[in-house]
Amino acid sequence: MLRSILLASVALAVACGSGSGTPAAPAPTTPTPVAPTAWSDEFDGPAGAAPDGARWTYDLGGGGWGNQELEIYTNLSENVRLDGDGHLVIRVLSTPTGITSARLKTQGRFSAQYGKVEARIKLPFGQGIWPAFWMLGTDITTVGWPACGEIDIMENIGREPSTNHGTVHGPGYSGGKGISATYVLPAGQTFAQDFHVFAIQWAPQTITFSVDGNTYATVTRASLPAGTAWVFDKPFFLLLNVAVGGTFPGNPDATTKYPQEMIVDYVRVS
Repeated sequence: MLRSILLASVALAVACGSGSGTPAAPAPTTPTPVAPTAWSDEFDGPAGAAPDGARWTYDLGGGGWGNQELEIYTNLSENVRLDGDGHLVIRVLSTPTGITSARLKTQGRFSAQYGKVEARIKLPFGQGIWPAFWMLGTDITTVGWPACGEIDIMENIGREPSTNHGTVHGPGYSGGKGISATYVLPAGQTFAQDFHVFAIQWAPQTITFSVDGNTYATVTRASLPAGTAWVFDKPFFLLLNVAVGGTFPGNPDATTKYPQEMIVDYVRVS
């Protein structure tokens, strides 16, 4: 992907000793399984209400987010609200002062380590529109990105309305070098026409990606470039957002229409 706080590729330097006095590198260890924690948000509540503050907080502001994006993220009701029918709506607006959107996260509220992580979402569309459902390691505040790890469960860009990108990023395989696969809807369908379920099944040293129950990729330690670290056996928090423009989707053009909405039916961890 690509949907990162930085979009720079970071190389991991590996020191390789030689000679009889050099100890052998320790073999990777299998982490002890952690029982998944059940958690969900069904987005029940009155029309116009804010998302549950016990579950979600926000990233706010602009500045490009490391990807030369155009949007300014707010927590205003015109950009993020419940619709009264059991959905969360993230709304992208073009205003006289710029493009506004929203980015929600469970950082400091909830984190998961392993289990099934899924969301049922109807996506926006159009050149430069960049919705995502993703995860970051909770240690991002201490180790930074990409050492914290990133899991992109759903990532879509406007020029590919039928394609979902599932990606992991870590030290030595970040930005354009992330480990990525795509799922393409059949028969010319688009993700803006209806709701679809985007999910991972996450276990020690394994992450399996699916759309609507159709598995399309599994990432393991063996998937990573030689000499790089697997950073996905620890807690991660969740994010939902719609970005606009930037290095991955390109900027909006004359065909892009506003407002655009990402409508989320539920997010569940089990």
